[in-house]
Amino acid sequence: MKKATLLCLVQLATATAASAAGLNLAWSNCAGDGGVQSTVFACNTNTGNHGLVGSFVLDADISYVTGNELVVDLQSASAALPDWWQFTTAGVCRQTALSIAAHDGVNCPDIFVGQAAMNIAAYQLAKHGLANEARILCVNTTNVPELSTLFAGQEYGIARWTIMNQKTVGSPSCTGCTVPVCIVFNSANITTDARLNDTKLTAAANPGSNFVTWQGGAGTNCPAAVPTRNTTWGSVKSLYR
Repeated sequence: MKKATLLCLVQLATATAASAAGLNLAWSNCAGDGGVQSTVFACNTNTGNHGLVGSFVLDADISYVTGNELVVDLQSASAALPDWWQFTTAGVCRQTALSIAAHDGVNCPDIFVGQAAMNIAAYQLAKHGLANEARILCVNTTNVPELSTLFAGQEYGIARWTIMNQKTVGSPSCTGCTVPVCIVFNSANITTDARLNDTKLTAAANPGSNFVTWQGGAGTNCPAAVPTRNTTWGSVKSLYR
């Protein structure tokens, strides 16, 4: 439990005030470290990447935290989701262009101090029957000896998704980089030992803080365009059995 004790001290030292419990999503950094809501890319290079950072704030302390289950939804302004936004599934245009890692920011420390296994469990195309949408499901866990205590009012980094620029130009390339897209951090279930004190967050920490836009987003009411239906986590976890 030494690492958990150290984590508690670090969190107390770096705690920053937050107006409410809930979720944040931002480009480049977490909200507390100056992350931005909108990004525009010229789609003129295959090098580099775009970092998407998820974070959260609690309204009550939680002990014995073991992991988290994350849902991120995205929807394009086009009739069908562009090839450029199709990841992970075998045979799609940019299968390896999306990855996940822990995020440890100045004002949003990593909840597991680099000890968690970070996983994209599924990238579901047309999850709700709409050809222009996708859902990212993530299950992130740590070993029992690394159990953490999280504190109310502190913004925590929960994940960093990296979108690579590969196959944007030239041959072979994938179409649709310039299409506007809306991305919403739908939910984060903070899991605990024996599932005794799990906490599920589904609202924004501040108005509009749980969504970002790519190339201007999709429509005038970006987050309302993205489905928020619940996920059956039993089916997600079966991927690891």
